[in-house]
Amino acid sequence: MQGEMNPVRDKTLKMSADSLASRVPNGMNFIVDGGKKLSGSVATSRSKNGAVALLAASLLNRGRTTLEHVPRIEEVNRLIEVLKSIGVSVTWEGANVVIEPPEKINLETIDTVAATKTRSILMFIGPLIHLFKKFELPQSGGCTLGLRTVRPHLFALEKFGVQIEALTDRFSVKHSELKPAEVVLFESSDTATENALFAAARIPGTSVIKYASANYQVQEVCGFLRALGVGVEGIGSTTLTINGTENIDMDVSYSVAEDPTDAMFFISAAAVTGSDITIANAPYEFLEVELLVLEKMGLKFTLSESRLSENGITKLKDIHIKPSELIAFPEKIHARPYPGLNIDNLPFFAVIATQAKGTTLIHDWTYEKRAIYYTELDRLGAVTSLHDPHRISITGPSHLRAAEVICPPALRPATIILVAMLAAKGRSTLRNVYSINRGYEDIVKRLQSLGASIEAA
Repeated sequence: MQGEMNPVRDKTLKMSADSLASRVPNGMNFIVDGGKKLSGSVATSRSKNGAVALLAASLLNRGRTTLEHVPRIEEVNRLIEVLKSIGVSVTWEGANVVIEPPEKINLETIDTVAATKTRSILMFIGPLIHLFKKFELPQSGGCTLGLRTVRPHLFALEKFGVQIEALTDRFSVKHSELKPAEVVLFESSDTATENALFAAARIPGTSVIKYASANYQVQEVCGFLRALGVGVEGIGSTTLTINGTENIDMDVSYSVAEDPTDAMFFISAAAVTGSDITIANAPYEFLEVELLVLEKMGLKFTLSESRLSENGITKLKDIHIKPSELIAFPEKIHARPYPGLNIDNLPFFAVIATQAKGTTLIHDWTYEKRAIYYTELDRLGAVTSLHDPHRISITGPSHLRAAEVICPPALRPATIILVAMLAAKGRSTLRNVYSINRGYEDIVKRLQSLGASIEAA
């Protein structure tokens, strides 16, 4: 029922939010005067997941790596802090990041605080095995979403001759000899696929990765490896063949592509506020299932002609969203590995469902905690029913109302609270927004450009 108290849920969310609040600066709040229509055009930002993967991949190169169009977000900042702490030269040149490796990387000086704030530190294992036979990395953090196993990484890298022990506060990694391998992934994990690619890239010979993720960030990494002279076949498929090269020493420039989850944020904002806006340069191939579901929910939109991003791989279209009357989707909405509905885009359907006539069932099967965070929409007037840690029903349309909410310590659940606040009449406050700043660049300014009344305070 709307506004129903759930002591277990509320205690879990409060503990997670309080834990986050103790680690971030004061004053990181958003003030939103909601209930207003948006209008105009916004360009899709560059990919968070692509950028952090490419920062890790730069450790494969002994030459200078220039990453173009890097988003200035907290997740990128944390990895740059880690790179600098181990001796890597990293400088911003406008929107580009220039990375130059030292003669010898020093893991003894690693910034443990920065490393533990991002799960992306896991992706350093693949490149570092080419530089060290034995090393340790801090245990990773990032979003608080329940149990997130690292076994797919361990199982994949074992095939190349790497032994990894996951301890309480660190990963202990060692190997005696690296060898090419045929790897079958335990699950189609984006980051496990990337770690396997990093391992194979500098091992001479042919390696094969089966049940690989074909998601956008993996395609980014494959394009970058090709730019480094590594043979990669099967980009966009679930079987990747890598012809590794032992030494990579070249100056290379590579552009980060556009982010489908950034585009999805603005799609959902338009849908929930009943607005007429255009999302330019959206990587539509990674949004096709999402758009199909939204079309069946009554969302009206048009697509422009296709063009390529600078990486020569990612196809872009402009998406023009029109004010629409929404209805509940007749089937459960759930994520799948690409080309299915993206797991990072699934939460947006929770806030969209608050404005759809009928009851929508969302099955977030991947994470034990994330569906619990969706119940925070109740604080803004949504009507939700949590069936278990993975399944939630949302009944609409709801008249959303202003509220003060502590930001969930997970990126996508945090952003859907912000979207709901854009639609909720009155003044809302979203406190401790570090989790949003981890993944979204200049979100306040970009919303203001569309006519939203929002301020950072």
